[in-house]
Amino acid sequence: MDFQSIALPSELRYRCYCGCKYRTIFILSKTFVKKNQFVSLPLEINNMLLAVDVGNTRIKVAVFEHNTLLFHLIFPAEQAVENFKIIFQRYTKIDSVMLSSVGKDLKIDFKQFPSVLSVHIICSDDMFPFVNKYSTPKTVGIDRLVLAAGATLLFPAANRLVIDIGTCVTYDFIDAQNQYWGGAISPGLRLRYESLHQFTTKLPLLTKEEPIHFIGNSTNQSIHSGVVNGLIYEIDGFIDQYKKGSENFTIILTGGDADFLAKRLKNTIFANSNFLLESLNQFFQYKINND
Repeated sequence: MDFQSIALPSELRYRCYCGCKYRTIFILSKTFVKKNQFVSLPLEINNMLLAVDVGNTRIKVAVFEHNTLLFHLIFPAEQAVENFKIIFQRYTKIDSVMLSSVGKDLKIDFKQFPSVLSVHIICSDDMFPFVNKYSTPKTVGIDRLVLAAGATLLFPAANRLVIDIGTCVTYDFIDAQNQYWGGAISPGLRLRYESLHQFTTKLPLLTKEEPIHFIGNSTNQSIHSGVVNGLIYEIDGFIDQYKKGSENFTIILTGGDADFLAKRLKNTIFANSNFLLESLNQFFQYKINND
């Protein structure tokens, strides 16, 4: 059944179609999965997983069948009930939900859908595939822990730096011995644009845009150059510092603005804007094999 044969809102049809382009990216990742004993699934498991990431401003969801991403959608919280109903109507084999949240509580009872057998809301007390060396481990954002889990499972025996570019930019380092050390948090692109407008009297509120020149020759171009290039230099600077003295280093760039910034970075990176959702799927498989 193709997407057009289902009565979906136009935005949902668009997201279904666009989401499928990530299928190839995820299949390529299976080469890493096969090397990792933690994430091999028993052959008899044939159902689907709904991965849900509740962020500060939007909800991201994905449907997985084993290691294949079938569907991807991003929507505001007020559209959650309607969109979840449509997803469960279409993917009737979803029997598990894996949810990560840094935003408001999601007021949805997933058990209302007949196919759902288990719902797991990730918390800091879960057993992760790394040792948490953070000085205050229960204060680490759940999204950061999920990303660290995905990096650990998909890139074994490597030093990993996960950079998530969303409302905030988070940097998370997991060493080759699977120890999570934490990292850094800074404002994302949108917060930088908004702060320039809110805390000055004359600077306009702009949205992200590729700077035309490094030297901005207007107020708008100066803002774009400062915000975009400033974050680029920040990210490259963090990467250079983390790479000092480290071998076999993997950098994963993800988040809503990952694609926008990836091509401007000087460092070699693994860019995947869906990495958190894919990490939820990997963590789900890890739990199946280790619970």
